[in-house]
Amino acid sequence: MAKVYTTAAIAEKIEGRLIGDGNIVIARVAHPADVQGPGDLALAVDNRLVPLLAGGQARAAVVAEASGIEPGLMDACIVVGRSRLAMARLSNLFFEPVPVTPGLHPSAVIEDGAQLGENITLGALAFIGAGAVIGAGSVIHPQAYIGPGAVIGRDALIYPGARIGAGVRIGDRCIVHFNAAIGADGFSFVTPEPGSVEAARATGAVAATNKELVRIASLGGVEIGDDVEIGASSCIDRGTVAATRIGNGTKIDNQVQVGHNVVIGANCLVCGRVGIAGSAAIGDRVVLGGAAGVADHVKIGDDVVAMAMSGIAGNVPAKTIVGGIPAQPRARMLENYFYAGRLKHYAEKVNALIRRMDAIERKSQT
Repeated sequence: MAKVYTTAAIAEKIEGRLIGDGNIVIARVAHPADVQGPGDLALAVDNRLVPLLAGGQARAAVVAEASGIEPGLMDACIVVGRSRLAMARLSNLFFEPVPVTPGLHPSAVIEDGAQLGENITLGALAFIGAGAVIGAGSVIHPQAYIGPGAVIGRDALIYPGARIGAGVRIGDRCIVHFNAAIGADGFSFVTPEPGSVEAARATGAVAATNKELVRIASLGGVEIGDDVEIGASSCIDRGTVAATRIGNGTKIDNQVQVGHNVVIGANCLVCGRVGIAGSAAIGDRVVLGGAAGVADHVKIGDDVVAMAMSGIAGNVPAKTIVGGIPAQPRARMLENYFYAGRLKHYAEKVNALIRRMDAIERKSQT
């Protein structure tokens, strides 16, 4: 059943200031250009969208402070301060989870020794391995795999195709999206004799060859804190001996690779296509922009912001903004880009100077 609220109720729940009619019934949130009827609430927290409200069908809108909206344009306005926070509250207010039939589907497989808390939902063909523990209120969608001995906390949401390996531990209220893989073996191999990578690091030249690759088994696990979200098709590898760890509140986007032994702190944002190599240590509240790469054993301090496509090859101090390949402090990166863009101009001036000097020399020889 669709959710409906009055404008007064919405203003209270998103901590906005209501101007106008508080009894308008709202059933849908819409972009101002996509309003379909008077029951839609136009989301115009970007002031550039306010002109789209004129002549539209919406009776109510959410706007930012200093929006400049004309009095009487809407029957009701909900004025908010921090726009994206208001949008987050509003979106969660109207969010409707993907429906799964409550209870245990008869085609779900539950092996001996698995422990299920109260009010568990298991979709069709879900698999719960021997000795696994699923916390109360968790929803496991169809075709999800929970390996033997895995532990999942309360109120988890596991989407179809998610693969959670043996012994993985996941905290409360975590969300694992489609086809994420948590607890695969780490990518870890060694050559019987020093190989090409070791030679390249030591001498700067490829002075050896990899005649054989010996697999290093992954004996560690994966430990994920509370309120963590793992995006679709992301992979988190288990540790070699110690566990790979993800801190409370961290959000990981789609198609992210987290290597073995990596430690990520609390409340981090890891954007799509980020790759984090083995044994990297990332502090709290770090933001890694899309497609950034973090080399193995690198240490990144708290509150670092790495711009998209940063190539982080060395340690980064806390509260630093970095970007570029290799990653550098933002000011230095922008300075380098500025001067790189002027290289053609400088080359032309140098060439002109060379021509003048050549002409002077020829003249002096005659």
